[in-house]
Amino acid sequence: MNRIAVVTDSNSGITQKEAIDLGIKVLAMPFTIGDKEYFEDITLSQSEFYKKLEDDEEIFTSQPAVAQVLELWDELLKEYDEIIYIPMSSGLSSSYQTARMLAQDYDGKVQVVDNVRISLTLRHAIYDAINYVKQGKSAKEIKDILEDTKLDASIYIMVDTLKYLKKGGRVTAAGAAIGTVLNIKPVLQIQGDKLDAFAKVRGMKQAKKTMLDALAKDIETRFKDVYEAGKLRIGVAHTNNEEVAKEFAEELKSIYNIETMDIDPLSLSVSCHIGPGSLAVACDVVQD
Repeated sequence: MNRIAVVTDSNSGITQKEAIDLGIKVLAMPFTIGDKEYFEDITLSQSEFYKKLEDDEEIFTSQPAVAQVLELWDELLKEYDEIIYIPMSSGLSSSYQTARMLAQDYDGKVQVVDNVRISLTLRHAIYDAINYVKQGKSAKEIKDILEDTKLDASIYIMVDTLKYLKKGGRVTAAGAAIGTVLNIKPVLQIQGDKLDAFAKVRGMKQAKKTMLDALAKDIETRFKDVYEAGKLRIGVAHTNNEEVAKEFAEELKSIYNIETMDIDPLSLSVSCHIGPGSLAVACDVVQD
């Protein structure tokens, strides 16, 4: 049986400490703030990031450097026979395309997965990959399964402030001003590889109801059979909004009779575009 290393990036929400416990590797996403480069969860903590964001410092995201990726792969292949690399969604970053190109020089020893996921749903795909390694599947078999099931997931995100959507050009200055006065809370969705608009509502209460209704519809339709079979994972994510996220998780646990639930900070790559105070609910299918 081949020894297989599982690798992802910090957009999975898996910390460096958790990676050690799980026996995997997590590439830290780089950020340029001012004239300095930082790495998520290594030289840039959640609290430091949000302080810089609130201070209106210019923050730019980028993909891991080619040299960083190759160095990690080469080091792992001294100990492992194969690598399964699961980066963030190809629709949100060019990391996947770069990694796929680099993997061509590794004679099939590195399998790069286009899993079109981020945050909790990417974390859960990593859990599935670890389980498949334990089952004795090859890296290519794991890649095929994760890509075949990549759309078995949903994320709905309530954005608390229009400030950062305006900065990113997703909302006009006039639209942001009017939306702020009216207490508009956009709800975004990730279905597949893109972050898209889903609804615009007034106030946190209505935004939470919109996300709960959307989740309920998914469970009644797309995920009906897997939910009834006990194979649907539901989790909560947030951007510097932990207490509200915990309350939301308790509400979801009560509705769906769930004992435990992941509550994660959203990846900083997403956070820098939507700002603090956001709340998200995610669901995906447990793979056998």
